[in-house]
Amino acid sequence: MIGPRRAAAGVQNVALPFAVCPAKTFNGGPNGAIVPGRSVVEHCRIVGEVARALISRFLPFLAEQLFPSGSEFVAACHDIGKVSPCFVEKLRRACEDGIPGIGALACGDPQREKQWGGHAGVSQVTAKALGVPPYVAEILGQHHGFSPPVAGKRADDEIFGGADWQRERVLLVDELKAQLGSDWPQVTSVAQARVLAGLASVSDWIGSGKFFEDPHAPWHGMIERALDEAGFIAPDYQLGLTFNEVFGFSPHPVQRELIDAVVAPGLYVLEAPMGVGKTEAALFAAYQMLARGQASGIYFALPTQLTSNKIHERFNLFLQGNQTHGLTGILGSECKHRSLLLHSKAWLLDTEMGEEGKPGGAWFNQSKRGLLAPFAVGTIDQALMAAMNVKHGFVRAFGLAGKVVILDEVHSYDAFTGTLLDALIDLLRSLSCTVIILSATLSLARRQQWLGLGLWKDDYPLISSAPSQQPVRELEVKPEKGNDLSIHLTGQQDLAINEALERASQGQQVLWIENTVVEAQERYLDLAARASELGIACGLLHSRFIVDDRQTIETRWVSLFGKPGWPRRAAQGRILVGTQVLEQSLDIDADFLVSRFAPTDMLLQRIGRLWRHAETPRAAAALCEAWVLAPDLDVAIESPEAAFGRTAFVYSPYVLCRSLEVWQSRHELSLPQAIRPLIEQTYAKRKEEGSMAQWLRQLDEGTPRRKGRNALSQLARVTLAQDGNTLPESKAQTRYSETDSHEVLLLRGLSYDSKGKVSRLTLLDGGSAILPWQRFALSKPKWRQLTAILMRQIVPVHARDAPLALSKDTLRKFGFQHCFYLGRDDWEDDECLLRVALVDDAGSLKGLEGMHVHDRYELTYRDDLGFRLIKN
Repeated sequence: MIGPRRAAAGVQNVALPFAVCPAKTFNGGPNGAIVPGRSVVEHCRIVGEVARALISRFLPFLAEQLFPSGSEFVAACHDIGKVSPCFVEKLRRACEDGIPGIGALACGDPQREKQWGGHAGVSQVTAKALGVPPYVAEILGQHHGFSPPVAGKRADDEIFGGADWQRERVLLVDELKAQLGSDWPQVTSVAQARVLAGLASVSDWIGSGKFFEDPHAPWHGMIERALDEAGFIAPDYQLGLTFNEVFGFSPHPVQRELIDAVVAPGLYVLEAPMGVGKTEAALFAAYQMLARGQASGIYFALPTQLTSNKIHERFNLFLQGNQTHGLTGILGSECKHRSLLLHSKAWLLDTEMGEEGKPGGAWFNQSKRGLLAPFAVGTIDQALMAAMNVKHGFVRAFGLAGKVVILDEVHSYDAFTGTLLDALIDLLRSLSCTVIILSATLSLARRQQWLGLGLWKDDYPLISSAPSQQPVRELEVKPEKGNDLSIHLTGQQDLAINEALERASQGQQVLWIENTVVEAQERYLDLAARASELGIACGLLHSRFIVDDRQTIETRWVSLFGKPGWPRRAAQGRILVGTQVLEQSLDIDADFLVSRFAPTDMLLQRIGRLWRHAETPRAAAALCEAWVLAPDLDVAIESPEAAFGRTAFVYSPYVLCRSLEVWQSRHELSLPQAIRPLIEQTYAKRKEEGSMAQWLRQLDEGTPRRKGRNALSQLARVTLAQDGNTLPESKAQTRYSETDSHEVLLLRGLSYDSKGKVSRLTLLDGGSAILPWQRFALSKPKWRQLTAILMRQIVPVHARDAPLALSKDTLRKFGFQHCFYLGRDDWEDDECLLRVALVDDAGSLKGLEGMHVHDRYELTYRDDLGFRLIKN
């Protein structure tokens, strides 16, 4: 044992032997008292062994490419910085009876840790002093998700305990080398470093979980069980399945061509019209990669949460099959992942992800944890953050490595998101992923950005194939027979409302698409009262519903407008009003379409919901026709904001005017033949004059209210830079917006029970929940169940529209920190974005404890309208 030492400059400092330094606290004392947990050396050893076992579960070719020899040692050394006076003093103060044998440390003020990002910063400077290989020190520093502010600091600085404490950290590293039989790895690329950083973080989470919390319990036999319960179980598959066995029909030519083209990890782009089965083609290509051992899982990424919700049903059917309908799922009959499908909440509730994945942890949210599941459907945003310098971005990269990543509806992104998407695709290719891009409306310029300038074919449909280490090929596919439809542009909204009601009264199924939630709510209110008098059903679908209400609406309306609704289609006419969520990835089929004007690619997507299937039963009077609410072109060019209204704040005025030029003289359309010409006519570069030159300049350079695409691209590149400050997720936008968005928890009632030390919650549907103030009052499974329930009461809202913020103290008073991530107290730029409001019987939102809810608007919520603002 090494006794007390006198540090430099005569400052008294007790340098503790590394072997007695604690890594954790443990709620294992009498009545849940906090006592010292495992030591630093034991916790580091556990995490290293978890990492080693985790690597062994990767496919052999992936493990070899992604994890250089010694990768587990990096994970083990993540917490060497806990051998420091500030950290030890923090844990000593946290334990109710202190730490036996350790007194107060004179230089151990825990408040100082925020100056260098806590113990992770000490780990980084320690490793740097040891002369570790490139990337390794930064990986250790980032294991809590962000880059610590350690510039100019040295491992033997007095703030870290001086030379004596640094000597103990060096001895700890030597001890871990001996215990693990490992040494520092040689990391060869930024992509490999990101995956290794993800491995270190995830191994730390698992190694901090329930199997390893009790310092007196043996841990050596728990590694494999902990990985199983974290969901890292290798799936097994039914081999040799045909397309027909999986989906119940034979593949179309487009589907066959893509399936044959996907032969190895690489990049594949499928451009084909709406309704030809791009989803099934991509999924079967993914199945073949899985069956050949060339991929480790599937992540299906869509533009919005709403579209991803509906794909879940098809995705789960693909995985599990349906005996009643004679469909065979790709998973083996004994595959444990049959019960771990993300959207059923089973994966969220049945997996134990350790520290960060516990209820209230930053990674409990299923949209993030889905990236670590072998099979998941989610939004493009979560995938994009794998390439961004955002907190835990590298965990996302780790989760996606080696998978088939399907990027659907890749056409609707601006310069900001497009720049991020380019970086994501490059990253995924370097991580041995199979990237399949699906789009009905892609420009040649966009395809060239991903695959190179040598592309030239303008055939449609078209497959561009770029397997790793092989040249790019362009494969044209003979188009199938499409639709001929009529287009009617009108500026008369009242006329369109009357036409929609008239068509629906004839028994037709009508789709009305607006460009903003506010306008969709207004049209629904315009139509619903009159529709009711005519015996017409009317519904509304957009993003501002709580999960339970949104899924109820989806289940009813998407089913009615899709194949499951065919037997009920003739029962009555219907009008479904919605926003852009209706234009993407939903297999809905309308008899008549009304759409607010939008850019060409968006209009084509919306038209793709019209007469989608030849077999769909339709009312006798139905005609294949779309009405588009559009202003006069000359008026639009002179004053686009006045002409297009709110739409001009959603889409670029220049792009809207270019699109209107293309569509103004269109009265008929033949699909899919017209898709490629319409896209190229809209987006081809050209010299502009007069007002159009002004709108083009604004598109490029921006306005006081809106950034231009040059600035957006630059801003996106800043978020990708790995040498700057790590962004908290609240600031890491993947769709550029001038405002943040907040999660709003809506409740009917909330009371404070000081005697029972619980908060009593009434949910919107009248159900109840009890939220204890003390974490040990519920078991971890019970906390997961409660948190999952509360997450379904949340609606996402723009910051300017959200209820006023509550203090963290108020949120903690009610116990919300146990269920929702409220940010770290010791890290200033992690914000609490949770808002809470009460909904009264009339649908009005009220603040907690009589607080004012909003400065400018009355806020309301109804299960048929969603979250709504009404000017005071």
